[in-house]
Amino acid sequence: MSTSPQHRPGPPDPRLFNEDLAPAARRTWGTYSVFALWMSDTHAISNYAFAASLFVLGLPAWEVFAALLAGITIVHWLMNRMGHAGHRTGVPYPVLARASWGVYGANIPALLRAVMAVAWYGIQTWLASTAVVLLTLQIAPGLDAYNHNSVLGLSTLGWIAFLVMWGLQAALLTRGMEFIRKVQDFATGPVVWLVVLALAVYLVVASHGEISLTRSLTGLGGTEQVRQSLIAVSLTVATFLTLVLNYADFARFTPDHRSYRRGNLIGLPVNFTAFAVVAVLVTAGTIAVFGQAIYDPVKVIQKIDNPVVTVVGALAFIIATIGINVVANFVSPAYDFANLLPKYLDFKRGGMITAVLAVLVLPWKLYSSALVIQYFLGALGAFLGPLVAILLVDYYLVRRGRIDVDALFSADAEGAYFYRRGYNPKAVIAFVPAAVVAAALALLPVFDVVAPFSWIFGMGLSGLLYAAVSGRARAAAGTGPIPRDIIASQVRGEVVEAAEESARSGVGLGPAAAPGS
Repeated sequence: MSTSPQHRPGPPDPRLFNEDLAPAARRTWGTYSVFALWMSDTHAISNYAFAASLFVLGLPAWEVFAALLAGITIVHWLMNRMGHAGHRTGVPYPVLARASWGVYGANIPALLRAVMAVAWYGIQTWLASTAVVLLTLQIAPGLDAYNHNSVLGLSTLGWIAFLVMWGLQAALLTRGMEFIRKVQDFATGPVVWLVVLALAVYLVVASHGEISLTRSLTGLGGTEQVRQSLIAVSLTVATFLTLVLNYADFARFTPDHRSYRRGNLIGLPVNFTAFAVVAVLVTAGTIAVFGQAIYDPVKVIQKIDNPVVTVVGALAFIIATIGINVVANFVSPAYDFANLLPKYLDFKRGGMITAVLAVLVLPWKLYSSALVIQYFLGALGAFLGPLVAILLVDYYLVRRGRIDVDALFSADAEGAYFYRRGYNPKAVIAFVPAAVVAAALALLPVFDVVAPFSWIFGMGLSGLLYAAVSGRARAAAGTGPIPRDIIASQVRGEVVEAAEESARSGVGLGPAAAPGS
């Protein structure tokens, strides 16, 4: 709820403010940029393998497409809801979370999101480095001698490939959000489409068109088909909850509501389902051509056994992995760490902390341990539903979209979002029991049947609890329509003036002044 007319926040507190966390002064992310954002994220090897594995499991192709379309439609709805808040306030996720968690309490959901992103940033970098190893050995087979020793779990060649990928991404990512937008618009998004379409054409021709998309490969029964389809719907949503949570990081740069809504529509239901169709088509083609279902596109490329195909394919999937790392695993923790100490950390420095931590966690060991993946990342994943619910319930039901953006940067004890010493106990009351329930359902073997749906229970419980304990604030907010206009902000005006003055004088605003942020 907004601050009262009698109390207006003063200048932004340096403990809560820097140029990167300020409301967006430039908004350059149009429909195509949002669409390219989703191409970068959805064209991941993991999404390809997920769609293909459903087909291999025994779901007919049409049922795979229906399940994935249902799941991504739910994701699309959630993205539009979070996009509305990000567009109107112009602030990144950890700053938006201050409205519901308090100006200091917002570090709790921000750091939970950051921990997950750091782990997956490292894992995705390592996965991309395996493609670098494949590419290197294709070009210089003699280097295979350096691929059989082990230093902390990686061979010498593996370490070199990993550090090369780490360095390439660091060079890209520390250029700021505007540079990231340009790279994804013209590189990381479209390139994978070209490769998977080429694979599909090759396999259709090689199989002489004898590809079946109508039968179940395993004879899966009707009841089990329905169950697996529902699980596919749920897991599709769960996979995207990370980006639902921090979608404000991107929607804040859109010039109007139409940009993020159209970009979401083309990039999610349309693009994601089309990509799934091609993934299933390629997998069905591997059965006809190679006599076995191969649902890892890198292995399909290896199976073709052509040096040119191997090189082009490896490069494409390296670029694809960089794309998903940027979107899903870098931008959010860069802002999250900057939110922790805004006076000392900006977007670039927060990003470098992410990159360094991603090496220190030895991601190949995380990924190779099913126990670690299940209990560490699985438990954190169970927290996402409750965090999403609190943000959305706060914005839509409690405040009815009425946010005082300037108060998000105020540490005044009388400020709207200071609550108790900067923490909102209502958010904690809603989050803790919901997270415990969701984690128990996700991890305890006795709940295996409902484990894929744990996020639903966590989201529902936290949303109900937060709405219940915020009853008085809901009543004060009224029942009017949610405003659509960009929220006025004195802080934003000051950032624009500083940027214009910097441009006139030829002096930069420092490391935090990336275009668009």
